[in-house]
Amino acid sequence: MRKYAGIAIALLFFAFSISIFIQLIPYDSYEGSDYHYKNPINGGVANESIPTHYIKETKNETGAVNAVTAIVVEYRGFDTLGEVTVLFTAATGVSFLLYQLRKKTQGREANLITKEGSKLVLPFALLTGAYIFIHGHLTPGGGFPGGSVIASGFLLMLLAYPKFFVNEKKLSYMESISGSIFVIIGLLGLLFATAFLQNFIPVGKPGHLFSAGIIPLIYIAIGFKVGSELSSIVQRLKEVGE
Repeated sequence: MRKYAGIAIALLFFAFSISIFIQLIPYDSYEGSDYHYKNPINGGVANESIPTHYIKETKNETGAVNAVTAIVVEYRGFDTLGEVTVLFTAATGVSFLLYQLRKKTQGREANLITKEGSKLVLPFALLTGAYIFIHGHLTPGGGFPGGSVIASGFLLMLLAYPKFFVNEKKLSYMESISGSIFVIIGLLGLLFATAFLQNFIPVGKPGHLFSAGIIPLIYIAIGFKVGSELSSIVQRLKEVGE
């Protein structure tokens, strides 16, 4: 009985989600130069002037070719700072919960192909991760995916070699320094510009590596912070004895 009730609830939720999605599909309604769409909550008409501004003016205002990156780091910088804080809280929580359970394990080593292959993949994983967050303002990517790729390289080594470990103290220092750099850049925007995380250096020429103002600097800091936190999490999980 419980199984059928769960299926029925899942189907109702799915139907409700589809109905909301259909209502979110915008319709052609223009008032002046601003695009409007129907609000599914109260049936009203919501103004799309801000998203339109992002699409049209992002490149000129930020110098970033990747509009998503510019919106995440510049226009919605507080949101990104909050996401980084959530990840830091999660890493701290994992460390706290597993502190009493941590135990150096001596698991069975992987086969020869996995061991040798992991040593070959690790440098490319580190290089690819760094490329992703350094070029986040030019190509799809950024600090979070770049840091995740770096952590995946260390995860592969941890799985292939039971005795391999990541220096947690160095990871902690890197995470702290990267997070501090993020906040300091935001405070410099408040000091030299008019708002926290506002750009205060030349945006450069769009499409070039040295462009987009503070966006690449923030993404480099986020990349190192995310990479160190995720690597620390997988290291602590490995040390837990089953």
